[in-house]
Amino acid sequence: MKTITRDDVKNMNEMEDKDFILVNVLDPEAFKKQYIRTSINIPVSDDNFVERVRSVNGGKDRAVIVYCASAECDASTKAAEALDEAGFDEVYDYEGGTKDWFEKKYAA
Repeated sequence: MKTITRDDVKNMNEMEDKDFILVNVLDPEAFKKQYIRTSINIPVSDDNFVERVRSVNGGKDRAVIVYCASAECDASTKAAEALDEAGFDEVYDYEGGTKDWFEKKYAA
């Protein structure tokens, strides 16, 4: 697992040739309130979290970026560790989460 910055996430979102999924790992209610454009919601609390990510991702070799609410929230770290332990090749933890993203006033 590697950490990734807000600007890195923004740049990857804008690159047409970078193949990855962006996963908000919070509960659906938190996701509905605020999320980063292009992200999907798979709560880390879901018993089938790793399997759901693998299914959406099409396997374990495509990059996965996970994020949660903020640096004070540990949900994305738990999610990244679970994916690493499951053998995903390229896992990134955007620790700043939605708080960091929207402080920069990036588009939803």
